[in-house]
Amino acid sequence: MPLAGLLGIEAVEGGRERVVLRGTWAPEHCTAAGVLHGGYLMSLADMTAALLAHLNVPDGARTATIEAKTNFLAAVRGGGVTATAELVHAGRTTTVLQVDVTDDDGQLVSRTLQTQAVVGP
Repeated sequence: MPLAGLLGIEAVEGGRERVVLRGTWAPEHCTAAGVLHGGYLMSLADMTAALLAHLNVPDGARTATIEAKTNFLAAVRGGGVTATAELVHAGRTTTVLQVDVTDDDGQLVSRTLQTQAVVGP
């Protein structure tokens, strides 16, 4: 994903059961108060969920995010964040995924529940 490169997001692990991506605190990813922006965290969660959804659809199909709900639980003022996506439901027309984002200390920063549409083939 081109946006992942722009945001400095790197792949850590990928498979049909779980996908892990990592992002980093940087001034350009923050609010005016120096806290990692919620939009950055949601982008990280969306990319992680989308990759896992993609790995679980039939050949020739693609996915599209149709709903995402995020709870922000802690502020990040430095270091990195790790997003871990797990499959909740893989159906014919939708896939539901949960993404937990943790900081370098293992503290839960956000939790996202996302629905992806299965499109085609």
